[in-house]
Amino acid sequence: MEIISRIVKRRDIKSRQSQFSSLLFQQIDNMKNEQANGVGRLTPDGVRVGAGTRLGSIQTNYAKGSFVTTNRALDTALLGENYFFQVNVTENGVTETRYTRDGAFYLQPNENNDAVSLVTKNGDPVLGTNGPITIESGFDDITIRPNGEILAQRNGHGEVVGQLAIVETSKPHVLEAIGDNEFRIPNVVDENNSPIFQAAPGNSDLLQSQTLETSNVDMSKEMTDLLLTQRSYQFNARTISMGDQMLGMINQLR
Repeated sequence: MEIISRIVKRRDIKSRQSQFSSLLFQQIDNMKNEQANGVGRLTPDGVRVGAGTRLGSIQTNYAKGSFVTTNRALDTALLGENYFFQVNVTENGVTETRYTRDGAFYLQPNENNDAVSLVTKNGDPVLGTNGPITIESGFDDITIRPNGEILAQRNGHGEVVGQLAIVETSKPHVLEAIGDNEFRIPNVVDENNSPIFQAAPGNSDLLQSQTLETSNVDMSKEMTDLLLTQRSYQFNARTISMGDQMLGMINQLR
């Protein structure tokens, strides 16, 4: 038996489903604590019998959300359902590549103010086909083309200054969601035997500029499910109460 409930994170644009599995287990010869095997136990020494539920898995729904137009040049929305941007994230001195569908990008100047880097809202560098994307200062305008090319206008002339490294996966279910719209490849996955990501097709439109993808959570459906869950809980609680009342009436019969 499985009970499914949905978890929606405020800062994530992908909904999740938590699956709980019922348990009926028996463990033998695994209790080493003398107090746990002490006087008053209802089961033999070294045997633990129980039942309950546990969290089986958390699955992310990767379906595309609706698009909203922002008219901001650095806002992008990926068109493919399994497309991801790549970003470099450094934590505790360790840098790793993470994947995101959040296309709200920004420009961050370097120390000498002679160039800017394309970064996420957290300041993490966005990766291009040749590494982190850096653009020399002095441009008048910047746009991102549907194929991922970054075009800078200088004195009325356009110049391609970078190419977003957009990747595609056929196995999104193996990705580990770490919050803030970011995913990573778990350490237990051997990508050498079965690659998780490959470069997205370069001969087609990959993104829509001046647009952001919103959450794929259907609020009306979630509210309906919440109300149904509350009603089910109330019904079950009422059933237990009525059962107690019936047992009390039986005990009073002479």
